[in-house]
Amino acid sequence: MWAPRVTQVLVALADRRIRLDDEGGGYHAGTVPDVGAGALYTYQLDDGPSCPDPASRFQPAGPHGPSEVIDPGSFSWTDVQWPGVAREGQVLYELHVGTFTAAGTWEAASQELPELARAGITVVEVMPVADFVGDFGWGYDGVNLFSPTRLYGRPDDFRAFADRAHALGVGVILDVVYNHLGPDGNYLGQFASEYFSARHRTDWGSALNFDDAGSGPVREFIVANAGYWIAEFHLDGLRLDATQDIHDDSPEHILSALARHVREKAGRRRVFLVAENETQDARLVRPVAAGGYDLDALWNDDFHHTAMVALTGRAEAYYSDYAGTPQELISAVKRGYLYQGQRYAWQNKPRGTPAWDLGPTSFVNFIQNHDQVANSLAGLRGHQLSGPGRYRALTALLLLGPATPMLFQGQEFAASSPFLFFADFPPDLAKMVRAGRAALLAQFPSIASRAAQAALPDPADRLTFERSKLDLSERKRHGAHYALHVDLLRLRREDRVFREQGAGGVDGAVLGAEALVLRFFGLGLDPEDRLLCINLGRDLNLGGVAEPLLAPPPGARWGVLWSSEAVLYGGAGTPDLDPAEGWRLPGHAALVFGPVR
Repeated sequence: MWAPRVTQVLVALADRRIRLDDEGGGYHAGTVPDVGAGALYTYQLDDGPSCPDPASRFQPAGPHGPSEVIDPGSFSWTDVQWPGVAREGQVLYELHVGTFTAAGTWEAASQELPELARAGITVVEVMPVADFVGDFGWGYDGVNLFSPTRLYGRPDDFRAFADRAHALGVGVILDVVYNHLGPDGNYLGQFASEYFSARHRTDWGSALNFDDAGSGPVREFIVANAGYWIAEFHLDGLRLDATQDIHDDSPEHILSALARHVREKAGRRRVFLVAENETQDARLVRPVAAGGYDLDALWNDDFHHTAMVALTGRAEAYYSDYAGTPQELISAVKRGYLYQGQRYAWQNKPRGTPAWDLGPTSFVNFIQNHDQVANSLAGLRGHQLSGPGRYRALTALLLLGPATPMLFQGQEFAASSPFLFFADFPPDLAKMVRAGRAALLAQFPSIASRAAQAALPDPADRLTFERSKLDLSERKRHGAHYALHVDLLRLRREDRVFREQGAGGVDGAVLGAEALVLRFFGLGLDPEDRLLCINLGRDLNLGGVAEPLLAPPPGARWGVLWSSEAVLYGGAGTPDLDPAEGWRLPGHAALVFGPVR
């Protein structure tokens, strides 16, 4: 135990108290005999109150209760041959364990893994599970970083979830929060004030101390935590929350140290490290030799923002610098970030860094995630904010594009349930959270009115949490939406050109005010190129088009391979189209063309 300003550290068990020896450097250590798995314990620092273990592997009564001894080696793994997860070829699925099923447990979520695998999901991205106060929450206010929350089951239930996923060929990565800790149940400061930085602040308060006096043990604590999830839970990687608020001026940035340690812990298994970074710093995914941090991929908010403006026509708040035009969509597909250093009017400063050297799979693209669905008045999903044809067409762009696509739970079957912000805090703190949430959403003029503010769901109301639970029976009831996603993922997986994710290159051109074409170039001596034509506006009768990307391969003509307007998907049907007789693009539709010889 690292407690540099504490004279005496006692381990308190049910039947005895053991004093730890002072080992120097602020560390206290000792051996406690005859204690097995299941034993409960706390620490007592000098004459202060009892505290849970900061590195507790389980908190059966929550963050304020005693810690439980867990045997991490007792679980019987069956995934010895599992190779891990590489960056290329993945389809991510963001999942909140508490709302993914009615039961909200690891066991219930495990039962749904076969269907996710059948649908074409290759990696499940689990929202944070480090234990937090209350009976429900998103998990971003975790305080026990080594303890999977008791709300979803026991640690071995999490292990069973990962083991089952691997048996089905599905990877599991975990969303982790290393930029701040939650406001309730955080005991780290009682062990050492050095855990928190005196130099840096975050949007949530004090930053963790990675570069000031006493930062060595803090760095070790966080790096060890990252490796812990890989080694003891066989996870396939991490999603790092809000890395722009992980502040570190050390010679080796904590993210670089973390990546190196995680890969060491994974051994022969491959791991996939994804960062959320609001400032769009491409350095995170460059190799260390090129001055980077050696992560694998970045969430691409730019793709989301332009796609949502195209879907909804609304450009409020942080959407205000996006037009949702065909050129923006093409640029997002080809270049990843749209802002790579230009002025961003919403923040009145430059946004992003050059990312020309990054391949498309370095970007995770999405049109829904937990934040973006919830950052609205009623937590509505994309299909509820747009016309059905437009939504199907943009879904095709997401799932066939060369970037790494991500779906948010329920997106694949057009879930009717909202996803709202919920957090179960004590009354005084809940009042502050409620006010802070309202202030955040007031950046949208449409939510700033008194009437809209009064209609915001209360994060502390259990009904807000319950309303956010998926109804998985909608997979059948919304079968047209589900079939759309399953078929697109099958096309991405089974069609060689889409499976290679633009290995031969992808180019695009604007065909109209709301229409575009992407050409996916195949590899080999007789490449089977593909065209993805998207028209978000009215029917277009273009006739002949002076655009070389529309030229068919030698000796071939274009034929329709797939249409978002198929009756199977709830569409209006697709007319017979022969581009050799002139280009006609139906409105609110996406079409895939391939060469016919």
